[in-house]
Amino acid sequence: MTRPLKGKTLFISGGSRGIGLAIALRAAKDGANIAIAAKTDQPHPKLPGTIHTAADAIEAAGGNALPILCDIRDEHQVAAAVARTVDTFGGIDICINNASAIRMTPILETPVQRFDLMHGVNARGSFVVTQAALPHLLASNNPHILSISPPLHMEERWFAPHVAYSLAKYGMSIIALGVAGEYRGRVGINCLWPRTAIDTAAMTEFGPHVGLGALRRPEIVADAAYLIMTSDARINTGNFYIDDELLAANGVTDLSDYGPPGVADIDLTPDFFVPSLRELRSVTNV
Repeated sequence: MTRPLKGKTLFISGGSRGIGLAIALRAAKDGANIAIAAKTDQPHPKLPGTIHTAADAIEAAGGNALPILCDIRDEHQVAAAVARTVDTFGGIDICINNASAIRMTPILETPVQRFDLMHGVNARGSFVVTQAALPHLLASNNPHILSISPPLHMEERWFAPHVAYSLAKYGMSIIALGVAGEYRGRVGINCLWPRTAIDTAAMTEFGPHVGLGALRRPEIVADAAYLIMTSDARINTGNFYIDDELLAANGVTDLSDYGPPGVADIDLTPDFFVPSLRELRSVTNV
């Protein structure tokens, strides 16, 4: 069996848990080298996982891990993390902009300090990580940048309830779109977003503001990310992928293993920024 990511080096921001860790573990199955650059060095009182537990899981899955304590809002820490990754593994082939700060609150309930945090981590952090990784990616034979951020659907409903968070997440996607155009044919730069809410620690933030039902596992995003990371970077760039659409385009249409047993996909909790499965089917049936 071929292992396209064997020996490849991934730099993942915020990969100590959730989707970032799932992507790391999928790449680890191929024998990839993975740098986890995140802020959780010691156990968090409410959230599972640290850079060290993530590294242990990556090693157990067959990869080589490098845990790095890093706040991506600090360009000096990012530069040092990228340099350490290159020193350890000899380069960087794939950069995953996964780190994100979340506050699902309307404007009058969003402190300016929280606005600054979300933009510092999401938009500015993705810019800083991308900028630091690019010179090394250009030396790879199939370099990719993947942002875990939504498609740019400019609809009021995606902004009205939580404009600060939406703006910060769209900022990640705008950066990816711009850099994809600048480096077209040299680096594959894409965005990936889940159709449904994903069962991660981030749901503790969403919970008070939306009615959560059944959730898909983060492995669905990881498997979609794997398809992007192993594609031809010269031609696959500037896209806004949705996990289930990408899997279906590659022949994976039975997604039951990614959700809770006995729950129909149409009853899964929809994610923000994309039409729900129920909405899509309603339109299709018209």
